[in-house]
Amino acid sequence: MLDFLGMNLDKLLNSNDNSNPLMWLVWIVPIFVFMLYGQKIQLQVTSSEINKSLEKLKTYRDDTRKELIDYIKDTMKPSWDVPSRLDRYFEYFTIMPVDMDPNGIVPKIRHMMKSREDFTRAQVKTFVSDLSPLEESKIINILEIVTTIQLLYKSVRHLFLTAKKQNNFPLILPLQMMIPFIMEEAEALKTAVTAFRQGQPIGDGIGPMIVGKMMLDMKKIKAAQETVWGEKDFEGRKLLLLKAEGPAGTVGKPSEAVEKIISEKKPDVIIMVDAALKLEGEETGSIAHGFGAAIGGIGTERFQIEEIATKHSIPIYAIVIKQSIKEAITLMKKEIADAADKVTSQIYDLVKDTTKTGQSALIIGVGNTIGVSQ
Repeated sequence: MLDFLGMNLDKLLNSNDNSNPLMWLVWIVPIFVFMLYGQKIQLQVTSSEINKSLEKLKTYRDDTRKELIDYIKDTMKPSWDVPSRLDRYFEYFTIMPVDMDPNGIVPKIRHMMKSREDFTRAQVKTFVSDLSPLEESKIINILEIVTTIQLLYKSVRHLFLTAKKQNNFPLILPLQMMIPFIMEEAEALKTAVTAFRQGQPIGDGIGPMIVGKMMLDMKKIKAAQETVWGEKDFEGRKLLLLKAEGPAGTVGKPSEAVEKIISEKKPDVIIMVDAALKLEGEETGSIAHGFGAAIGGIGTERFQIEEIATKHSIPIYAIVIKQSIKEAITLMKKEIADAADKVTSQIYDLVKDTTKTGQSALIIGVGNTIGVSQ
């Protein structure tokens, strides 16, 4: 009986009769359904995936906000209402200068960013009058993390709700492509809060760590705001070592310090040591050499260093330690720390290759120097 039914079913499915109602249902109806409603179905499926990421972003924002509030309450014991006072800072924004005429725009951007940094630092100091530089830098860094996650959440939510409101599938496609990268950055920022709270070195601090180790037992001189330098001899040459002042979480003002040191000491070469984002497939902690100013940010610091070096005809060499964006802003991994001695040896080799006896080299450790002294 079962064999008989199976044979009849095969005949029914394999029938060449175009009027077969089962064939109509199996093939023709789905085609019309997808022609009419395929985009809406895709929009619903994609919206569901993005909505999950959006909820996760909201959780990250709320968790980091709570961690900052708890940290201030635990360390400072304030008498004022912490949440209401901090919430207004999370909405701060910066309006970039008009760029219709690009001539002179870099000094304008630098002025805007400096104004924001100075204001934020001044506001944090109002929390507690005798706040130490280390605690101050921790709060500023965590505040920046919360603000960045808040901005990511609001941007994703805006694009998502706009696409849903207009029932527009093409509008949601760019967001679908970018959401994995956005979530990777958000997860890294959330994880970074722990390292900053505890004052531990992060991956981005490998440059300052290397130069800071070279500066041990040396006299440190203030070169610029939150930036120090020292001088030592090496095989008949002068090494001018520069880094942000640790162990506070700051990147200092390397461009201003470079300008001052060049005007006083006139080094023959500049060597910059920094972390760099690795490509997929590259090993964490791998080392690469190159040319040019190895420094991140929005570009104002790099512009100023390039301008000064060009004016004085000083070549710039770069040594970078590869890492992912998550590794750069979270607790420094062993693979990154293990690269320090190799890079130090390569710095000395580069100095010997690019300078002669009696000449000098300016070596800059670039990065956030949280937890890294000198």
